[in-house]
Amino acid sequence: MLFSINSGLLEACVLALLSTEDSYGYKLTQDVKDVMSISESTLYPVLKRLQTAGFLKTYDMPIDGRNRKYYRITSAGKRQQQLYFEEWASYKALIERIFKGAQHK
Repeated sequence: MLFSINSGLLEACVLALLSTEDSYGYKLTQDVKDVMSISESTLYPVLKRLQTAGFLKTYDMPIDGRNRKYYRITSAGKRQQQLYFEEWASYKALIERIFKGAQHK
């Protein structure tokens, strides 16, 4: 991908993924990797930041004799995700307007 990913966009993607179902760090990394190039070491600080901000809660679930930490979006996280969605729609429209205008010159 030619465009860089900033932390706000990554936070928005994580919240969007968690708005449909709870998940754990490794699976979230794989889901995000489907659309952008990131490493697990990139994602975990984002999860911690979202948790500290009150947008995510965690819980443990035993899997094969070990506990796995799951992330769940909070109501504040859902509101933040909606703000990110609205901001993305506006940003996308502006960029598309520039790109389309450049094609007509």
